[in-house]
Amino acid sequence: MGARFLEALLFRVQPSDPVTPVVVSALMLATAVLANFLPARRATRIDPQLALRSE
Repeated sequence: MGARFLEALLFRVQPSDPVTPVVVSALMLATAVLANFLPARRATRIDPQLALRSE
């Protein structure tokens, strides 16, 4: 079922092609990690007492 759906969405991709889903999944995972890592790193540099006092 998923293979047919993928074939309908992507041009010239065979349902049995394992490379495309793996590459797309890795790219999406890397994007999510980067999108979460940068704000988290910036948040660790803030003093917690200072942040709580300002609220």
